[in-house]
Amino acid sequence: QVQLAESGGGLVQAGGSLRLSCTASGSIFRVNTVTWYRQAPGKQRGLVASITSGGTTNYADSVKGRFTISRDNRGKSVYLQMNSLKPEDTAVYYCYAEIVRSSSVDFTLYWGQGTQVTVSS
Repeated sequence: QVQLAESGGGLVQAGGSLRLSCTASGSIFRVNTVTWYRQAPGKQRGLVASITSGGTTNYADSVKGRFTISRDNRGKSVYLQMNSLKPEDTAVYYCYAEIVRSSSVDFTLYWGQGTQVTVSS
């Protein structure tokens, strides 16, 4: 059984910071690319940032210079440091990961349950 869980969301004033965490647990051999998505009410889910197992990162233009994605040495936890938050960053943030289970040779895609981020003006 593999699970992907996000944490760290909350309410913050514009200009503030939050740090989201995404942790994979269970019988895992390796976690490959991990991507943060977000979905605001009435809008489609969109990519925020991604990080490969080798540490290559990619960001949406709207968050470049404000958000930083990173992962721990074990590779099972990924973080999204969000600075200079704006009201338009308000959304549910989801973690999406390619995970190779211990019993498999290929990866399976997993979504977390989401964490709410609300930025007040």
